Amino acid sequence: MKKVIILAAATIAVGAAAPAVAADLPARAPAPYTKAPAMVQAAYDWSGFYIGINGGGAIGNADWALDSGLGDEGSHNTTGGTVGGQIGYRWELNSWVFGLEAQGNWADFTGSNTSLVTPNTTNSTQVQSFGLFTGQIGYAVDRALFYVNGGAAVVDNKFTAVTTGPAGCFCGTDTINNTRWGAAVGAGFEYAFLPNWSVGFQYDHLFMGTKDLNDGFITDNIKQNVDIFTARLNYKFGFGGGPLVARY
Repeated sequence: MKKVIILAAATIAVGAAAPAVAADLPARAPAPYTKAPAMVQAAYDWSGFYIGINGGGAIGNADWALDSGLGDEGSHNTTGGTVGGQIGYRWELNSWVFGLEAQGNWADFTGSNTSLVTPNTTNSTQVQSFGLFTGQIGYAVDRALFYVNGGAAVVDNKFTAVTTGPAGCFCGTDTINNTRWGAAVGAGFEYAFLPNWSVGFQYDHLFMGTKDLNDGFITDNIKQNVDIFTARLNYKFGFGGGPLVARY
């Protein structure tokens, strides 16, 4: 019985002393603060094949002159609409973007003027279609792309001269269809609003030069150029690889 009383007394004494001993112990240092990992956002990659559609309008100029110095017949603007498509490939390297593109469009750019040499003749020009084969150099700011382009251009023209007058005159309609190659330069902007979809705007100037056209009777020296403005919608396929860099 005495042993039980002694053990109980010892237990009580130890319990009473525990708070005092704990108070004498040094305070535990707080755990070091660990910063949560930063959010990582993948930069948009413009690399890959793409295909798209475009539409817009143009204003050009056609200057007619009779060959052999017989006189300048005057010039006229050619205006109208266009719709078509494009296919290409881009490669991005450290925000610089390089690309190749082929574009083909139906067009209806028309204009006419009365000849300054023969007032009873009306000369008209119609651009019926055109194609562009260009290279691109651009700079990307994530999903925004600014670029310039240049290369070859081809247009399908229809030139018509309508001469009227009294009965018995040498009158009628002369038409020549002509495919002409030249050069193209331009600039554009494109924005990727979804991972594979982008919308943009492009301007192209076509230098189509001067060419002699003969209808069997008269040779006209025709100089031509065209300014084209189009809105574009592209779909990029996923062959371009992963993100270029990680942005925080």
